[in-house]
Amino acid sequence: MNNAQVLAKSLVDLGVNTVFGFSGVTIMPVIHALDEFGIKIVVGANEQSCAFAAGGYSRASDDVGVAVVTSGPAITNTLTAVADANADSIPLLVFAGQVTCSKMGTDEFQHINVESIFAGAAKKVVLVNELQNVEEVVKDAYYIAKSGKPGPVVVDFPFDIQKNEGEYQGIGIERFRSKYDEERHLGENQCQQFFELLQKARRPLLYIGGGLNSKAGSELLRAFNRRYKVPSIWSLMGKGILDEKGDWSLGMLGMFGVPAANMAIQNTDLFVAFGVRWDDRVSQKVGEAGLDAEIAYFDINPEKVQEVRFSRNPKFSFIGRAETALDDLLKYADNHDIHLDIAEWQAYTRRLKRECPLNFNRDIQPIQQAEVMELLSGKIDQSMKITTGVGNHQMLAAQYLSTLKPKSFLTSGGYGTMGFALPAAIGAHFASPESTVISIDGDGSLLMNFGELHTIGKYGLPVKVLLLNNHGDCMVRNYQDFVYDKKYVATQKMSEVDFADVARDLKFRFYRRIDDRADIANALDDFLRAEGPSFLEIICDVNEMLYPRIPAGSGYKDMILGPYMDGVKKGN
Repeated sequence: MNNAQVLAKSLVDLGVNTVFGFSGVTIMPVIHALDEFGIKIVVGANEQSCAFAAGGYSRASDDVGVAVVTSGPAITNTLTAVADANADSIPLLVFAGQVTCSKMGTDEFQHINVESIFAGAAKKVVLVNELQNVEEVVKDAYYIAKSGKPGPVVVDFPFDIQKNEGEYQGIGIERFRSKYDEERHLGENQCQQFFELLQKARRPLLYIGGGLNSKAGSELLRAFNRRYKVPSIWSLMGKGILDEKGDWSLGMLGMFGVPAANMAIQNTDLFVAFGVRWDDRVSQKVGEAGLDAEIAYFDINPEKVQEVRFSRNPKFSFIGRAETALDDLLKYADNHDIHLDIAEWQAYTRRLKRECPLNFNRDIQPIQQAEVMELLSGKIDQSMKITTGVGNHQMLAAQYLSTLKPKSFLTSGGYGTMGFALPAAIGAHFASPESTVISIDGDGSLLMNFGELHTIGKYGLPVKVLLLNNHGDCMVRNYQDFVYDKKYVATQKMSEVDFADVARDLKFRFYRRIDDRADIANALDDFLRAEGPSFLEIICDVNEMLYPRIPAGSGYKDMILGPYMDGVKKGN
């Protein structure tokens, strides 16, 4: 075999059957080797979209998405998607062609120093050299991406080395898995310390992040809360991990979090955080003045745990997989018959959830994005996976949609990347072809990777694209309402383009555009029933304001509820 074939065969050994890629001369040996070994290559409209699709594949499954691109502008085009995956701890592999070894460091056409460009955006960057075994490089990179705090690995693969004769040994993947799968468990004393802290608390609150976003993590957390019914909130990346319809599930926390979650955190006396980055887009964090609850923190990232130890002084912390810690705690609880006395707190938080619902302007003539999300929420089932772009529609989807399973709400959290929804939906479809994939987007975010409508139509993918078109970048426009006295500079996108007609021309089987509230329910039903590529454009109010909201630098007590949540109080 040549080294390109070794790479392809190694991916087959790892169970990879689909990659997302864009061809070019310096990656052609790999492209043809992938085809030779039966690996499907999904060709996107550009390299950024290919990497986002690979990230969507990872987010929707327990596997690692793979992108393959050529050199120069092709690999730099993937930088945003790589940084996005890094911010959300998403495993991802990107293989890039490179000029020949002798031309590196020169002004050769389409040469770029990949390591220097990606060093701060990727978990690891590997430059393949003549002395390395490509099989080991590929299999090692796969498990580096999955292990510990997951993240993207970029492999820079010079053209001449791809063509050189390589050695394939059939090295068992267990060797690489065991190299990185160091399983840390809670000891008996640690479990005792945690439960003593939990039993002493009268107002404990669980905060759930993306570190538990797996089938195993979700099952363990749900088992914990079936037993103890501890009031729980989640980050944007934590959606779907809990049963969001349970009495103890209060909603998403943060700058655009729901009222019940943002009020509960003001009253907790024990904040138990699982798998979160400790960044909820609000400057005020637990452990600071005004939010001085005791803290228990579980996370696999030792740097983050050390940072929280230094800045928040938690009473309990654990470096390791949150799901492993939960399993240990559940076994300890079974063996020691642990009970909690939090009935008063449970009743209070149930009342918060009941008496502090989300609401929007129901009397105005233009369609509100919030009302579309409220209607769609009633139609969500366990077969569905949702992707979103970035903007008001993203936050409204997170607020209103009750996600029923882990890995079913896919969004750009830490990096907030517009243009995420369409390519991520493509990746989610290939990761989970039995699922109904719905891509929710705003017009500004849709345009960022508009070419993926062509990809969906070209392949006839059964991806459903819901466009909430308010003709503006309205999250930024909302900011201009508050800070720039409604001067909408560079955020108005009035256009006569009928995007549904464009979808028709791109071979979507279902395409419809509505601007009448009376048509929303039937249009959503037809959209969800339609087969093949489906596109529904709903014209929404450009002046809609996203609520609740917390001004940057403020605290939860400063939450602005807006004029439509009558009777909701911000404090106790």
